[in-house]
Amino acid sequence: MSNGDIFVGEVIGTAILILFGAGVVAAVVLNHSKAKDAGWVVIAFGWGFGVMAGAYTAAPLSGGHLNPAVTLGIAVDTGEWDKVPVYVAGQMAGAMLGALLCWLVYYAQFEANAEEDISQPTLGIFSTTPAIRRPVANLVTEIIATMGLVLPILAFGLTKGLGESGTAILIVSFLVVGIGMSLGGPTGYAINPARDLGPRIVHALLPIPRKTSDWGYAWVPVVGPLIGGALSGLVFNAAF
Repeated sequence: MSNGDIFVGEVIGTAILILFGAGVVAAVVLNHSKAKDAGWVVIAFGWGFGVMAGAYTAAPLSGGHLNPAVTLGIAVDTGEWDKVPVYVAGQMAGAMLGALLCWLVYYAQFEANAEEDISQPTLGIFSTTPAIRRPVANLVTEIIATMGLVLPILAFGLTKGLGESGTAILIVSFLVVGIGMSLGGPTGYAINPARDLGPRIVHALLPIPRKTSDWGYAWVPVVGPLIGGALSGLVFNAAF
């Protein structure tokens, strides 16, 4: 795969992932959405479908990592680092593009929200916020949840035919749904630095009234998944 193919594939795939993921959160939480209060299970499946759509789209070009933690885990396992910056650049650009597209889709709802006497917080549509703000505990949650994603992804590569048939992407999509349901409660399960940081930057730049982008917490959903991805690569390399 050329650097150009990798970058374009990761931009498009990650943009689709964030469009679906941020979109389902907006659908569930914004007051004037028809899907208002649909619930956590709907959010978990929305993110899973986002992974499925984005990864299937990107796979022919880049392999469909869509996540710096996945890219890091693969690099730690294989020792191949030369493409890592291209992957991460594409993932960050795609995450920011997807967040912007989500805002455009729900523009009328964001405008209505801004006109309310007491407007809703909007950061949770774009990035994660912890249920209980304890950075060390939140960091541990993100590390463990990311290992729950990256280790299985690495292991799926050992099953002959999964990658060639495309079944691996479908399985990973349901894995993300499972992580959301089982491990997402404490922090909102970023498990992907680009998924959190890219949309957080866009949230900070968008003309959304009375907002806070919570930069004091922003390091947790970046550092935690990176540690989890690296540990996954080390464990996989040692065990398999």
